[in-house]
Order: sequence, then C-alpha cells, then structure tokens
Amino acid sequence: MPELIDVFWSFRSPYSRLVTPDLLALRLDYDVDVQLRVVLPLAVRNPGALFDPANRKPPRYIAMDSIRRGEMLGRPVVLPADPDPIVQDFRTMAVAKDQPYIYRLSKLGVEANRRGRGIELADRVAELIFGGTRGWDKGDLLKGAVAQAGLDLAELDAAITDGDHLAEIARNQEALDAAGHWGVPTMVFRGEPFFGQDRIETLRWRLDRAGIAKGRN
Repeated sequence: MPELIDVFWSFRSPYSRLVTPDLLALRLDYDVDVQLRVVLPLAVRNPGALFDPANRKPPRYIAMDSIRRGEMLGRPVVLPADPDPIVQDFRTMAVAKDQPYIYRLSKLGVEANRRGRGIELADRVAELIFGGTRGWDKGDLLKGAVAQAGLDLAELDAAITDGDHLAEIARNQEALDAAGHWGVPTMVFRGEPFFGQDRIETLRWRLDRAGIAKGRN
C-alpha cells in the first residue's frame, strides 16, 4: 500500500505553484500517495501575520525570491494581478471581505482531490494563474486548465455549489496546525513536516531513509 504524503497548498502561493511539478515527479519516483490538502492563504486566515502595513519587508521578499526561484528552476513566476486570487489593496494591505476567486479555486482543488486529480489540477491552474496570463478567470482559460488536469470545470462547479468543501478546507488547516506548521507548501510524511518548495530534496532523502519503494509507475 502506498505511503501517504499530505501536501498543504494554497492557490495564492507562488511557492505552491513552484512545487507542483516536483509533487508529480514524486509520485512517479516513489510508491507514495500524494494528497492535495488545500488551505486558504494567510491573507484570509491571518492577514496580520504577513501583511502588516508597518512592515512591508516580508511580502516584498517573497515576491522577489519566488520570481528568482522560478527563474532558477525554469518555472517562471509572474505574480498575478489581473486578477489576483485575493482581492487586496497593497497600498494599505487591507484584504477585502468579498473574495470572488479564492474560495471557488480552493473548493475546486478539494473536489479535484476527491476525484484523484488534486495535484494535476493544482499544477495546471497554478501555472495558468502564475504564468502571466491576464484575465485567467475569463473565457475558457480556466476551463482549459482544468481539462488539462483530466477534469471538467462545469462538473466541478456543480459539485462545489452546495458541498461541504469549506469544512474540509477548515479540517486541512487544523491538520496543518497539528503537524507543527502554518505555511505552504508543507509536505507531511509520517507526521514530519517539510516546509517550502526547496525541501523536496530533503523529503526525498527521508523517503529513501524510510525505505520507500521506488518506481512503481
């Protein structure tokens, strides 16, 4: 039976976008079941933890570093602004109460994971959002990205309309807290958290040390 790896992941995190190809490779290289555990971004969960108007250094650094990291990995990152998955005024750092994008995206991720295609959807949709596509929410762009993940957007939207997806997202957040971390992406293997896109190699080392079988696919 494959070993379980939970991945706590957000649709606004550029580092989450950068890690998804590595997660797909992880499933090919090891006998593991990688589960997408979508959580809401800090901007919604706890905006003061990152977006303090008196200290703009953390978001500035994340923007600079994620772009640099993407360039190094050959996975270009363009920070989304048209639209940003989170509606936020960066002059004041205020996060709007009305959030038309992030809740839908997050619930779509939950539903995709329930259908066994969570990582695939995260990879395709994150590349769309962080790939410099303007108006990614308009026309058939999102539909096309979802289709690339092997899913149908209309079916997913119908499933999330009256579903319990927000409750699952809340449980994911509780599980992330229980694992001892707060940020994304965080991979958890046998209760041990590995935070950050740059901890994939550390996770691979741990899988090797644990004797996890390789190359099941």
